[in-house]
Amino acid sequence: MHHSHRLLACFALLLVSSATLFAQNPPYDKPPAVAPPYYRVRYEASDKPGELIYPVAYTVWIPQSAKTLRGVIVHQHGCGEGSCKSGQTGAFDLHWQALAAKYDCALLAASYEQPDKADCQMWCDPRNGSDAAFQKSLADLGQQSGHPELATVPWALWGHSGGGHWCGGMVLLHPDRIAAAWLRSGVPLFEAIEGRNIKPHTLPKAALEVPLMCNLGTKEGVTVTDGRFSGAWKSNKTFFEAMRSQGALLGVSIDPLTSHECGNQRYLAMPWFDACLAARLPEKAGDPLRSFPASQSYLAPLPTDDGKATAAVPAAKYSGDLATSIWLPSETVAADWLQYMNDTKIGDTTPPPAPTNVKLNGDQLTWDAAADLESGVAYFVIERDGKQIAQVPEQPKNPFGRALFQGLQYSDTPTVPLAEMRCTVEPAEGNDANPYKVRSVNTVGLTSK
Repeated sequence: MHHSHRLLACFALLLVSSATLFAQNPPYDKPPAVAPPYYRVRYEASDKPGELIYPVAYTVWIPQSAKTLRGVIVHQHGCGEGSCKSGQTGAFDLHWQALAAKYDCALLAASYEQPDKADCQMWCDPRNGSDAAFQKSLADLGQQSGHPELATVPWALWGHSGGGHWCGGMVLLHPDRIAAAWLRSGVPLFEAIEGRNIKPHTLPKAALEVPLMCNLGTKEGVTVTDGRFSGAWKSNKTFFEAMRSQGALLGVSIDPLTSHECGNQRYLAMPWFDACLAARLPEKAGDPLRSFPASQSYLAPLPTDDGKATAAVPAAKYSGDLATSIWLPSETVAADWLQYMNDTKIGDTTPPPAPTNVKLNGDQLTWDAAADLESGVAYFVIERDGKQIAQVPEQPKNPFGRALFQGLQYSDTPTVPLAEMRCTVEPAEGNDANPYKVRSVNTVGLTSK
């Protein structure tokens, strides 16, 4: 049968947020709507001493394949009104969902409603009430989602800027609960800072067993030594020296392209978390976290102040000073780390999963898709009769790194409004079957079935 193949107007529609379920004040009054497998709770600010002084909302995604959760991956935004607001989309990130789904983990993101220019320490130091609010959210979301184990499973923490400070602080407070933590451009401090509301942390011995990665941009004091974020390298080295000198499982990775923005760090964070979760999560729910096997570890010298890296070697073959060596969890991650330190162009040889649930309703073609764990989703290809007729989105964008279907905000979360898997096409003729097929393309250009 002949079909007209005139030019089609095909584009990524946007999910406009519905009215929030909560009485919030701008700019936090329109988070993306939630329906299973997404759940949300929100708590008002408290005026009680030691409790959280800002309102906060927590959104969680539960993989439908998980009968019993094994853990929760936490994606924590940074300081400032814009970063806090960006946390509203963290649980909707397809790439982070792919990592969570592999390990039957929930994906949770907070959005602290910090007013402009307010004191970030009042939430990014977990001792100021955000620790208690976070743990309350796990219990409440566990009941809401039918997964009460959410309140007790281990945590894998990722944080940007003030979120890195928060994640590191949580490691020092609750090392027995944390499988691994990635600290992008922010670390907790062991010394007070005069004139600022920053309390020093102490270092418990158990924290030395938690795999950690300090990650920052080269323009944060490595090769660019002035500017707003130039102190990050110094604070990261101070944290590194205090931790690694006592044997902490701690690495350092420097993005050669960025400043404080997150850039392409997720392409190293994914294999790093993959290796850490595989080794650390208990096989049986309720059992303690497993110790990381020393035989898998790789070591490399701490990068010099120009950011130059030296290839890592198996820990048993490392001949340098252990106190100044960086720790990496596997041979694969060691190779990815070296590539990231060079140009961030971490490769991938496996195609992404094929889209599912492709439906045609009139002139609206919709589908579902999981992201490629290694490389995410850049765009989708629409085919009819074996020929490509459209691409969604037509021009994927990301000002901070590789172009992505969902885009990327400064704090590593999808742009708003959220992109939808939808395309306007020519309807099928009569009662003909759906003539369209959809393929995923990851960020290194590999195409799915």
